[in-house]
Amino acid sequence: MKNVKVPKVTKGVSALVVAGLIGGAGLYVSSNSLYNVEGGHRAIVFNRILGVKEKVYPEGTHLLIPFFERPIIYDVRARPHLVESTSGSRDLQMVKIGLRVLTRPVPDQLPTVYRTLGVNYNERVLPSIIHETLKAVVAQYNASQLITQREAVSREIRKILTARASSFNIALDDVSITSLTFGKEFTAAIEAKQIAAQEAERAKFVVEKAEQDKRSAIIRAQGEAKSAQLIGQAIANNKSFITLRKIEAARDIAHIIANSANRVYLSSEDLLLNLQGMNLSSKK
Repeated sequence: MKNVKVPKVTKGVSALVVAGLIGGAGLYVSSNSLYNVEGGHRAIVFNRILGVKEKVYPEGTHLLIPFFERPIIYDVRARPHLVESTSGSRDLQMVKIGLRVLTRPVPDQLPTVYRTLGVNYNERVLPSIIHETLKAVVAQYNASQLITQREAVSREIRKILTARASSFNIALDDVSITSLTFGKEFTAAIEAKQIAAQEAERAKFVVEKAEQDKRSAIIRAQGEAKSAQLIGQAIANNKSFITLRKIEAARDIAHIIANSANRVYLSSEDLLLNLQGMNLSSKK
């Protein structure tokens, strides 16, 4: 072992190793000291010494201290969430209601959101407050009112949800009811009620039509009576009135026959066309 010679490391090689280590460290620092915040996102920074910083970083490229700091990116765009809940109405009918909400975190309160709820704030907060709100609101209405007053129910749900979510620094942009499903018994009762209403409307229409036909018959009879009275008066005052009517009838018959493609051979007396034999003089 005493005869083994250890090679000596020259100063040039040691300098090269040191330069490589320094360059690698510099490359690591430069590559980990920048981070990007994409559009529609915000960032907060966690410092190993100070904790979560209060500053919220907007979109763009930002600096941080490698190893001591790390960025936490939040999506601040509105995102839809679909929730279904089964609740009891005021008249003890079970209602399955589907709700769609658009939520987003309040950008200025992201440090607080991270401290209290973490990154998955929606899964921690929304299901509980939505179910509780739906049960509280649905219990105030009858099953039929949930259908006829759907817009008012939606406004009430939105009002309560907005107030509840704001306490967790979550903003609600929209709340809408997507579906309402009732039990089989209630659905059958609604269908029966609709059929009865349609039958009642049909019976009402029949009664109104009969009443209208009755009025039409009365008006027609009155018109015919008045017409007969006027014709009688005209005949009494002027005997030529009947002759005038015969001439008008003969003119109409002649017009029909002239326009017909068939040939007709009939007596002129039957067709009221014997105008030459009429006495056109007026007798008083």
